[in-house]
Amino acid sequence: MWCDLKALEDALCKRVMVTPEEVIKRSLDPQSAVTSRDGFAKTVYSRLFDWLVDKINKSIGQDANSRSLIGVLDIYGFESFKTNSFEQFCINFTNEKLQQHFNQHVFKMEQEEYTKEAIDWSYIEFVDNQDVLDLIEKKPGGIVALLDEACMFPKSTHETFANKLYQTFKAHKRFIKPKLSRTDFTVAHYAGEVLYQSDLFLDKNKDYVIPEHQDLLGASKCPFVVGLFPPLPEETSKSSKFSSIGSRFKLQLQQLMETLNSTEPHYIRCVKPNNLLKPAIFENVNIMQQLRCGGVLEAIRISCAGYPTRKPFFEFVNRFGLLSPEALEGSYDEKVACKKILDSMGLKGYQIGKTKVFLRAGQMAELDTRRTEVLSGAAKNIQRRTRTHQAQKRFIVLRKATVSLQALCRGRLSCKRYESLRREAAAVKIQKNGRRYYSRKSYKKLHVSALSVQTGLRAMAARKQFRFRKQTKAATVVQAQWRCHRATTYYKKLKNGVIISQTRWRGRLAKRELRKLKMASRETGALKEAKDMLEKKVEELTYRAQLEKRLRSDLEEAKTQEITKLQSSLEEMRKKVDETNALLVKEREAAKKAAEEAPPVIQETQVLVEDTKKIELMTEELESVKATLENEKQRADDAVRKFEEAQESLDDKKKKLEETEKKGQQLQESLTRMEEKCTNLESENKVLRQQAVSMAPNKFLSGRSRSILQRGSESGHLAVDARSSLDLHSNSMNQRDPSEVEDKPQKTLNEKQQENHELLIRCIVQPLGFQGNRPITACIIYKCLLQWRSFEVERTSVFDRIIQTIGHAIESQDNNNTLAYWLSNASTLLLLLQRTLKASGAAGMAPQRRRSSSATLFGRMTQSFRGAPQGVNLAMITGGAGGGADTLRQVEAKYPALLFKQQLTAYVEKIYGMIRDNLKKEISPLLGLCIQAPRTSRASLVKGASRSVANTPAHEALIAHWQGIVKILMNFLNTLKSNNVPSFLVCKVFTQIFSFINVQLFNSLLLRRECCSFSNGEYVRAGLCELENWCFKATDEYAGSSWEELKHIRQAIGFLVIHQKPKKTLDEISHDLCPVLSIQQLYRISTMYWDDKYGTHSVSPDVIANMRVLMTEDSNIAVSNSFLLDDDSSIPFSVDDLSKSMERFEIADIEPPPLIRENSGFSFLLPVAE
Repeated sequence: MWCDLKALEDALCKRVMVTPEEVIKRSLDPQSAVTSRDGFAKTVYSRLFDWLVDKINKSIGQDANSRSLIGVLDIYGFESFKTNSFEQFCINFTNEKLQQHFNQHVFKMEQEEYTKEAIDWSYIEFVDNQDVLDLIEKKPGGIVALLDEACMFPKSTHETFANKLYQTFKAHKRFIKPKLSRTDFTVAHYAGEVLYQSDLFLDKNKDYVIPEHQDLLGASKCPFVVGLFPPLPEETSKSSKFSSIGSRFKLQLQQLMETLNSTEPHYIRCVKPNNLLKPAIFENVNIMQQLRCGGVLEAIRISCAGYPTRKPFFEFVNRFGLLSPEALEGSYDEKVACKKILDSMGLKGYQIGKTKVFLRAGQMAELDTRRTEVLSGAAKNIQRRTRTHQAQKRFIVLRKATVSLQALCRGRLSCKRYESLRREAAAVKIQKNGRRYYSRKSYKKLHVSALSVQTGLRAMAARKQFRFRKQTKAATVVQAQWRCHRATTYYKKLKNGVIISQTRWRGRLAKRELRKLKMASRETGALKEAKDMLEKKVEELTYRAQLEKRLRSDLEEAKTQEITKLQSSLEEMRKKVDETNALLVKEREAAKKAAEEAPPVIQETQVLVEDTKKIELMTEELESVKATLENEKQRADDAVRKFEEAQESLDDKKKKLEETEKKGQQLQESLTRMEEKCTNLESENKVLRQQAVSMAPNKFLSGRSRSILQRGSESGHLAVDARSSLDLHSNSMNQRDPSEVEDKPQKTLNEKQQENHELLIRCIVQPLGFQGNRPITACIIYKCLLQWRSFEVERTSVFDRIIQTIGHAIESQDNNNTLAYWLSNASTLLLLLQRTLKASGAAGMAPQRRRSSSATLFGRMTQSFRGAPQGVNLAMITGGAGGGADTLRQVEAKYPALLFKQQLTAYVEKIYGMIRDNLKKEISPLLGLCIQAPRTSRASLVKGASRSVANTPAHEALIAHWQGIVKILMNFLNTLKSNNVPSFLVCKVFTQIFSFINVQLFNSLLLRRECCSFSNGEYVRAGLCELENWCFKATDEYAGSSWEELKHIRQAIGFLVIHQKPKKTLDEISHDLCPVLSIQQLYRISTMYWDDKYGTHSVSPDVIANMRVLMTEDSNIAVSNSFLLDDDSSIPFSVDDLSKSMERFEIADIEPPPLIRENSGFSFLLPVAE
């Protein structure tokens, strides 16, 4: 550099401070000296770079006086690395600026084209990134300005700079603070979010221009160095020494944008197909990201939002003139011909410019399709005519030859047929006479033989019968003696075995009752907790009801006081007006008298002037009073209107209060039921404790009798032969050795009970059908369980077998007929159990149970197999002849019976859900087709032909998908009816299905803009009419409130198809037309609506603005912004609801199936004879 070494050392290690008195030199500390050295190196590098750029610009021959300019701007693309510093920040800032220029330029080109052709077009929205640019460059609060401010303070660090950014932009939507870093920050650019590290931002932004360095290099002996550092102006030398790279970069970028704005730019977008740098490989995700970052997709969207297809008049007429030949007849204007062609094709939304035709997206493809159809139809017509002529010629020749040939053949065949008939008649006559002779001869021979055989057989049978009667009489005497001896022996053995079994059984029963007592105590605790929760809910609802009543009364008092005040103020104003009018009349009369009494002319003139002034003042006062009166009237009207609004809100609160009171009553009823259950459980616990105390002494029994009792209890019952009867407390009973007691009778009874269980299971596996409207399977199961006393035993396996049978039967979820059959049987059986079973251990029954537990246990064991009258237990359901169906006797159920009831309830809910889900699966594919009209059907709706073809096959084809849904619903209804499913469950199924249809159609309507059209609304409305007709045919018994579940889609479709939408106010739309829909849903439908039939507009902009205000208020008060509906897949009923909805019926006359009808163990199933 050819500089003085001493001066270079001083410039790097010392600083000169100029004061008014003197010049002070001070030495720098090592850190400051290093900073001075780095600044010196940066200054030299910057001047060399500027010199090199200037030389390159001069060498390429750039003319400074030229008015035109052609330049190429090649910049880095958007950068986002693992570590992003100040360089990436500047590059991305430049990309943001150029992207904004690119969007504005593309929009400007579209605008100029439309303006040049003088067509009617609307503003096209495009993505504006001005908020990001304001975040970076806005003064004084931008990132660049805050960076320059931090660089001006010597003690600033990157931590303080980052904290300053966090505090300034904490509410900015484009600035994001990372959670795990204190110095990093994220900026949401148009191409994505970029995480910047602010560690080196301050160092890279500083650019110190030190006068000592300038003077040192300006005094160099090298002319090249002196040329790089010319002398600074006096103002620059006196100004601050600080300058930043960011500010200079922003200034240069601003100059570049001014240059671009003054030119006509053209853009070339380079796309890298893959990161491997290999040919014939395209990474779709990478390419789409580059196109999105470069703004290409946004430019295409802007173009498609307008008129992307344009054709000159000549080309359009030359290509599509054949679609409307009448438009090209004679001498024609190309512009008029183009309009006629487009109108004949029924296209909407196109524009006719000065030299071109502007078409919407997709319209050119539709025109090409119609042109291809016309050309294809003409070719087919020519081919049809030619082929018809050729076929006609061939047919005439062939017909002549065929007629001649047929005449010859028919004559020959007639001759042959006549000869054949003559020979056949002769043969039949000969055969008839021969067969008659042989038949008569064989009959006579057979008759003689049969008489001989019958005589011999009858004699032999009579002898055998005589011998059999003689033997039978002797055998009967022997058998009577033997059976008498066997019965006596069996009775003695059985009596000893039963005594031992009773002692063992009572000990085992005491232990079991103790375990059940512990379980019941735990259940009592759970019921008490539920009771406490219900009491809290009732108290809360009562408090809310009282609070609403208090608020309602306060509101009424406030409104009454306000109306009274307004009325009083109105009366006062009226009095003031009357007084003012009276004063005005008096003043006028006084003025007239004064004018008459005044003699001189001058004085008379003066009096008139004074009176006129008074009149004017009074007139002004009268006008002011009138204005005040109008204001008061307006205030009174406002008060009346507010009072009416308050009255409406008061009515709404009354309705809510009534609903709250109903809920409170329901909770009170449920609380009462829970208290009753708790009382029953407490009484049962007391009884069980007493039984445990009374049965404790019987625990010392032999192991053999205990095993006998255990085997009997596992089979479900303890039973003995029906023919034996004895008194268990007879004092004359002889005691025998326990070794002589055999368990063969007990095993026989258990095996018989197991056989009955197996036979019942095999019977219910088969589809038994229905008798009347009563399911035979449920009635048979209930009657058997009631007869066997299975509900009153502690252990039995019959319940598990029945549940397993039902589970195996419904494994195939696709067979709706099977599911409906078992739903009918399971619900009926659950109804019978609900009305018959009750928890064991009532308080009033405790003494009786203690007395009868030891005295009649054997009688209870043998009662199920004793010859009791048939149908004795059915009185609990039918009530007998005199009591009717309302006199039911409930059975005290044990734990297995209660568990069986719970499992049956679960299976009813499971089968119900399977049937509902199967129906949803069947109609789901059709719902996707029903929300949008087919292409051809939509064209017919747009042309207005839907009214004329309402009853034609075309209309049926239009709603074919809806008719498919109606057909599926009708098939399901017939299936459920044929299986006698309760109408309550059928109604619940279709109510949830219609709710599912409402949710699917409504959500699809809100998510797809092509569905929010006028013609599509008419299509969906026609389909909804089909569903309404189905509900009418199904009647309220099975459809119920299903039609009301479609309220969202019905109101949305009604809004789509109404006329004069711009005239509707927000109050009319939200309260009269669509009261169920929320503001978010109405706003989405209004903004997505487009009329493809009449070309009308949606609601007015004022209504849209009011909707936005309401949506903003809703978002401020934390109301959900979701506009979609949710599908409810819960079970919408309980066992109590099912029990209340089903009518009681008799099961005594149910005919048993043939499989068990002949079995003596099921004789109780036979109907009772009158």
